[in-house]
Amino acid sequence: MSTELEAELLNAVEHRRNFAIISHPDAGKTTLTEKLLLYGGAIHEAGAVKARRAQRKATSDWMEMEQQRGISITSTVLQFAYEDCQINLLDTPGHQDFSEDTYRTLAAADNAVMLIDAAKGLEPQTRKLFEVCKMRSLPIFTFVNKLDRPAREPLELLDEIEQELGLQTYGVNWPIGMGDRFKGVFDRREQQIHLFERTAHGSR
Repeated sequence: MSTELEAELLNAVEHRRNFAIISHPDAGKTTLTEKLLLYGGAIHEAGAVKARRAQRKATSDWMEMEQQRGISITSTVLQFAYEDCQINLLDTPGHQDFSEDTYRTLAAADNAVMLIDAAKGLEPQTRKLFEVCKMRSLPIFTFVNKLDRPAREPLELLDEIEQELGLQTYGVNWPIGMGDRFKGVFDRREQQIHLFERTAHGSR
């Protein structure tokens, strides 16, 4: 391999990020994927997991059976640019029946986002996928979803993660209120408040 080609390849690798989203079924993985694509500028409107006729279907659920059943059956790679990086977002099936596909996909990931339902906390499939990521020494970011619905206390969720998974946790974004009193999040690093607004489905 020529020095010039090698330098070009190293530069491409340096500016590429592959991350997978792991979770138990129905934690909101495909919906989070759609929002990341929306805010990353890859799509102009986020799709719905189970779309009505007038709504867009989820970008990552491209198979007819996925659209009909509202579940992810195959892993999907979705790409978008963010700042000076090329992001490869790996949307994996959450259901145990399709876990082999998920395990293979995690081999291509640099890191993982562990998605947790705020009402349910750690669930069986999330624990299994966490162990796979741990075996591969993947850095893990935890995202707690559905804070605008009835949910467990944030400290209780952090305590569960620390005790059951042996992780040291640090809440980067802290919720302001929970359930129907959810007002937004406080970014502890930037010392900023981001208010929550309900918008028309699929919009920012």
